Amino acid sequence: MVKAQLDRRLFMAGAAGLGAAGLAAPAIGQPAWPSQNIRMVVPFPPGGQGDLAARPVAQSLEKLLGKPVVVDNRGGAGGALGNAAVAKSDADGHTLLMTLSSLAVLPEADRIMGRQAQYEVDQLVPIARVLADPTLLAVNARAPWKDVAELAADAKARPGQIPYGSSGPYGTLHVSMEMFNTNAGLRMNHIPYRGAGPAMTDLISGNIQALASAPGVLKPQVDAGSIRVLANFGAERVPSFPDTPTFKELGFSDVEFYIWAGLFVPARTPAAVIARLREAMKTTMADPEVRNVYERAGSPPAYLDQPEFMQFVRADSSRLIQAVRKIGRVDGG
Repeated sequence: MVKAQLDRRLFMAGAAGLGAAGLAAPAIGQPAWPSQNIRMVVPFPPGGQGDLAARPVAQSLEKLLGKPVVVDNRGGAGGALGNAAVAKSDADGHTLLMTLSSLAVLPEADRIMGRQAQYEVDQLVPIARVLADPTLLAVNARAPWKDVAELAADAKARPGQIPYGSSGPYGTLHVSMEMFNTNAGLRMNHIPYRGAGPAMTDLISGNIQALASAPGVLKPQVDAGSIRVLANFGAERVPSFPDTPTFKELGFSDVEFYIWAGLFVPARTPAAVIARLREAMKTTMADPEVRNVYERAGSPPAYLDQPEFMQFVRADSSRLIQAVRKIGRVDGG
């Protein structure tokens, strides 16, 4: 049921862009694009995976399209506020969205909590995937736990007393941690933030003790000695953290989570605009300077063009929605 709904929504939203893959200029009678500055909304504060993905892309698109591309960090509600703002914006190609894997989860979370969804997936059209990293579990460097077993034992002994941070209720960082809690039979204290950046600040200061985030976000702090990483939510070890075991290696077979970042536009965006954006993103993600920024951050590029990205979003979103339904209603949601 979930897969069928996502298939239908993503197909309807993306059909115009797929049918216009060869177009590079506006049709007769349509205004030239871009005709003004472009706003790239990141639905999180600076310092997180969405922001890391957005800034090199914005700089490249600015050069390719000939207009300023301004990154607009609009955090709140685990990313729902920024996602909804773009979903409801004018579909003229001047408002873009660089969002994360929680895109399809957040409307479902609203329904679980008995609220009206702030937006629906079919209000947005996927353009290209930029990054796709497994989430990693990090703790404050002064915390006593040297591995997941020690953390789990302490959490079981002190239910609800170990605080962990997230980018907001049912956001990427929250869902990944709740997967761990559910499978390990733990109850930790969820502290929601407006994004991964503020949560990271409090992890470093010790106001929270644990945080799940992307390798590129965590690596500078690990290198600085402020935090340490205990486990990897992916199916395979991460090259930038080769000594960090996966949860599957540790016996948690159902704990698997990836934090991808991708570019979207509002539905009904003109097909010619979508085609130009796809071509610009193809050029951007092949640019050695852009790729180098991501690789230095420990988050290698994972480009997918629209057709492949649509298939990826369908599969990943279906899996995450099922996970959220299993987690169910949680405190702080």
